[in-house]
Amino acid sequence: MADQLEVKFYFAYTSPFSYLAYAPARELEKSHRVRVRFIPYGVNIRRVYGPLDNPETDRRKVRYLYLDARRIARERGLTIYPPKKIFSCRLAFYGGLFAAQYERFHPYSERVFERFWRHELDVEDGGAIDAVLSEVGCRPADFARYVDSDARMDLDKCFAEADGDQIFGVPTFMVDGEPFWGEDRIGWRANSGRWACDDN
Repeated sequence: MADQLEVKFYFAYTSPFSYLAYAPARELEKSHRVRVRFIPYGVNIRRVYGPLDNPETDRRKVRYLYLDARRIARERGLTIYPPKKIFSCRLAFYGGLFAAQYERFHPYSERVFERFWRHELDVEDGGAIDAVLSEVGCRPADFARYVDSDARMDLDKCFAEADGDQIFGVPTFMVDGEPFWGEDRIGWRANSGRWACDDN
């Protein structure tokens, strides 16, 4: 498709709103003249949502965020169960970067998102990540070598790119250097008509 615009999609598997934005981000490439780059980014929860110094207020914030996410998820036939703790996404990110080398990023990511939010996958469990990679056609032994060699450097490059784009939370779409934070923002931007496909 000619004159494609690159759209960056910064995401985390452990972000409910990244999960909600993932499928619409993929659909952009079908409906608009864009190429979407999926870039992992680790979020500092306290920095994004404020200091956690009032337990009752904090519970209300978190409760509302998940209430909102689950409303949207229900409309789309998705399941979101709030996690029981804050998970590190690093190993799952490594898996995504590795799968991308074999053009298996999307099959991998679909499974990680869905299973994590259904409480069927522990993203900190190396064996569980190996199982997903194996399921989508990647070799866990090769992944282990990747983790021991280039994985950290590759992920650090993603984080450095995010810092250069001044990303502070996910999901964030970057379009022509302009950030759009939130799962609903990209639809609003895309509806401007600039990216529309010429089907006729």
